[in-house]
Amino acid sequence: MEKNTPKDPPLTGTLPVQPVIALPRTIHLVPLDRIAGFDVRPGLYEINGATAIPGGVNFTVSSQGATAIELLLFKRKAPEPFAVLPFPEHYRIGNVYSMIVFGLDIRDFEYAYRVDGPWNPAKGLLFDKTKYLLDPYAKAVTGQSKWAEPNPHGQHYRARVVRDTFDWGNIRSPLIPMEDLIIYELHVRGFTQDPSSGVEHPGTFAGLMEKLPYLQELGVNAIELMPIFEFDEMLDYRSANGEVLYNYWGYNPVSFFAPNTSYTASLEFNREGGELKRLIRACKQRGIEVYLDVVFNHTAEGDEKGPFFSFKGFDNNIYYLLTPGGRYQNFSGCGNSLNCNHPIVHQMIVDCLRYWVTTYRVDGFRFDLASILGRAEDGSPMNEPPLLQALAFDPILADVKLIAEAWDAGGLYQVGTFPAWNRWAEWNGRYRDDIRRYLKGDYAMAQNAALRLAGSQDIYADSRKDASVNFVTCHDGFTLRDLFTYNQKHNEKNGWNNTDGADDNNSWNCGVEGETDDEAIKALRRRMARNAFALLMCSRGTPMFLAGDEFGNTQFGNNNAYCQDNITSWLDWTLLEKNRGMFRFFQSMIRFRKEHRVLRSNLSNGACGFPDVSFHGITPWKREFEDHDHYVGVLFAGWEQNGGSQLIYVSSNAYWEPLQVELPRLPDGMGWHLAVDTWNEEPQTYGPVGNRFTIRPRSVMVFFGR
Repeated sequence: MEKNTPKDPPLTGTLPVQPVIALPRTIHLVPLDRIAGFDVRPGLYEINGATAIPGGVNFTVSSQGATAIELLLFKRKAPEPFAVLPFPEHYRIGNVYSMIVFGLDIRDFEYAYRVDGPWNPAKGLLFDKTKYLLDPYAKAVTGQSKWAEPNPHGQHYRARVVRDTFDWGNIRSPLIPMEDLIIYELHVRGFTQDPSSGVEHPGTFAGLMEKLPYLQELGVNAIELMPIFEFDEMLDYRSANGEVLYNYWGYNPVSFFAPNTSYTASLEFNREGGELKRLIRACKQRGIEVYLDVVFNHTAEGDEKGPFFSFKGFDNNIYYLLTPGGRYQNFSGCGNSLNCNHPIVHQMIVDCLRYWVTTYRVDGFRFDLASILGRAEDGSPMNEPPLLQALAFDPILADVKLIAEAWDAGGLYQVGTFPAWNRWAEWNGRYRDDIRRYLKGDYAMAQNAALRLAGSQDIYADSRKDASVNFVTCHDGFTLRDLFTYNQKHNEKNGWNNTDGADDNNSWNCGVEGETDDEAIKALRRRMARNAFALLMCSRGTPMFLAGDEFGNTQFGNNNAYCQDNITSWLDWTLLEKNRGMFRFFQSMIRFRKEHRVLRSNLSNGACGFPDVSFHGITPWKREFEDHDHYVGVLFAGWEQNGGSQLIYVSSNAYWEPLQVELPRLPDGMGWHLAVDTWNEEPQTYGPVGNRFTIRPRSVMVFFGR
């Protein structure tokens, strides 16, 4: 689809929008200098990046090790600058260079920098005055406006100056409590890129907005967008096995402040992310929060062999964790690691998150490989990392969700111990692993499964309220359908001889590897998927699931589809009609969770003589499960504020035979009613049951007491 250039109003000081920064009335009374044909004066030193002001543009940039910096102005698509403006020495205060350039129309140019200084790789100093460098605070990046179209400038990027004219009106964040969230993880491009999506603008923010009625119908109230920071999919461009591969996922940031231009349906030359803002506003109007998956653990500059386009040229020894010999420490698995707790990098990350919250009204962030954010300059983990503490207490971020992927590629695993200040939540990798192993029938997993359903109190102290984000699937690994279709990963299409991706998937193919025509196996696989989702919706903690799981989307056994910009990763929406029963089951379980608050939180430390949470075997009351147990019963009990009781009994059988089960005895006048039985393909209406029931093989049943 071709992008059409919108007809923008003039981007000059006459726009009916007040500048963010109020300038002194005497600004034009200050004597001006003349550089490269432009009137200039010292700028606004406390405002990083490039900022449009009445009559000109303020450019502010900093470097600790630089000896000189030049501002480069380019005409669009021109290979060389039309003007080079060296920062005069008296325009520098400390390590900050700032200059106002008058007479610039922000529609007419792009900009970059050249930075001079010492070259001493052994000390991490890589200053090179021949390199064109992208502003670390760039709000919009040029050169990659259309997906999979090579950057005409090669491996250097330029920035545009943007002006924010978006009117949010009186829109407010839904401010949904963590316990009430149902998070839906999706990839902006993959969600609608396949023609089966039926949208007008496939693969874009606009295309996603077209699908918001579907998300409302499903019942989710938060979407977590895989990386939308500007990244260059061409940095991993290659061919393997006859397939063209790209850096599709986007975990390779080029710029932290700029949205990915190729995710827009039309070119937005100098408007500050209007299409993304319209999407976020539309989500808020529907009561859906928007979270960004943010990547502050590394950049696309990679290691010594990687490209050189921004941070390496400004202060390589500050932005990256280096060895004493100047080599890159690689806790990310991507070549480098950001030096997050250096004060300069720390401040940039805080500024960045504040920007996304104030300018884009983002509701939360999921931090990729967040354990790197807690490492010191020598790479060792810190007890109280300054960055994580600053984010926990920042007043602008006070209402946003902070969710950590509490591990990194360097072996630092912090699930349950991530520095939190009762503010950070975590992706609970233990929940994923234990529930997967329990469902497929592994030995000695019943106790762990019960603990995960009960909120993982063995992992999270009582002070860690709302810490656990529970999930069985996410982008990184098998889809829910593939989890019960493949015993091994099948990543041959990635071009690494199937050596990439995790080997410990805790998956089960139900007897046949891959697709089959055996109806009994297909029915079992669907039931296993229903089992997993039923337990997820009946667990204390915040549930999250992967887009497409609700209608059986597959990646054909690929558990690391980071480079697959094709139907491997794109959602196949034809499966929605083929698996409509699965969709309805997901709907019903989401609705059931919303209707029963006792599944989400401790209401009153118990009700009707039962404690808040209790464990049960095939006979009531079980303090601990035996290694040979494959049945788990968990009872949640509490009083609602209106005086009514909520009693929910979750019954799960991971055994391959039916079991006779006795329910806990209720007070006189109350009885058990069946609400969910995953043995059935579709949700149904059930009646009251006695104190005994039969749970069929590999199935989940949920009861309520009334």
